[in-house]
Amino acid sequence: MLQKLPILLGIFVVMALSNAVVPVLPDFAEGAALQGVVYSAYFLGAFLTVLPAGMASDRIGSVPLIRAGLLLTLASGVLILLFPSGLPLLAFRVVEGIGAGLFLSAALAWANSQAPAGRLSGYVMAALNLGLVVGLLATGWLDALFDSHLAGIALFTVLAVPAAAMSFIVRESERVGFAKADFAGIVRNYFWLFVAAVVLVGMTGAVAAVYPEYTGNDSSVIALQLSTVNIATIVAVLVAPRFTFRPVPAIRAASLLMAAAVLAGYVTPYALPVIGALSGVIIVATLAFLAETKIEQGVMTGLFNTASYAGFTFLSALAGLVAGGAGFLAAFVLLAGMAVAVAVPIGRCRCEYRG
Repeated sequence: MLQKLPILLGIFVVMALSNAVVPVLPDFAEGAALQGVVYSAYFLGAFLTVLPAGMASDRIGSVPLIRAGLLLTLASGVLILLFPSGLPLLAFRVVEGIGAGLFLSAALAWANSQAPAGRLSGYVMAALNLGLVVGLLATGWLDALFDSHLAGIALFTVLAVPAAAMSFIVRESERVGFAKADFAGIVRNYFWLFVAAVVLVGMTGAVAAVYPEYTGNDSSVIALQLSTVNIATIVAVLVAPRFTFRPVPAIRAASLLMAAAVLAGYVTPYALPVIGALSGVIIVATLAFLAETKIEQGVMTGLFNTASYAGFTFLSALAGLVAGGAGFLAAFVLLAGMAVAVAVPIGRCRCEYRG
């Protein structure tokens, strides 16, 4: 447990800090388009980092990258507090994403290399989503209390200090029985699995990017509404490992349900937890499946994280641009259509389940 605590605390802090801008996006930028850019800048940094970090975890070990990711997270929080607007804000959101990418890929590679396959990774994903929830709620509450959209960022920057310090007690996990990764073969056999992750995991970020401006509610209400997505994901990632999932049928069913839930989200916030729960099931099924392949988990989780952050980055920006240009209904319809489209090619995935 002593080894796991810094990982779980670290992912909690990293995600809480990343989400601390969401309920106060209108205070950082005007209009849905610019807000989408501020939101997605973080995911761009993570997207560029998660795969190299995963590959590096297989070569030099996960622990150095875990520590570097937490130190970068701490530094980015301080810099955002000092430069909370304009191009510097965008630049430091990218730096924050780089730190998160280093940490997340290394932490998942560390966790997914341990038995039982995918179980510890489920706990990591639960801590991840708990951080997202607390980041939303605490920021909304602190903004209302202190009338400062930077209060939440300040809180989680402070919490990054003990998280970074505790990372120095983490030791490398044993990786017995894992085959060397054939990058070309992995991409060829698992291509459509990762494409599904781009759309279905990134969907939650895209909805979160447009929701504050769409509803026009105050930050505390927005925080409560969006937190239901992550709460539902937490429940799903804790419950789903108790069941056996085959990836193709599970992802195909989830994609169709996701499309319906996204369309319902245009009408009612009660659809938000459904989106979160479906995302959680997809995450757990995919991670457990990747662990059962017995291929080096740095590359496998790095590719999964790359796909996820690609969805967060480009779907969020796309949704913001469409909402700003053609209206919010068009943005929701586009996202739902993309979820339906995933159901078609996922059957071509040459996945080899070895569980």
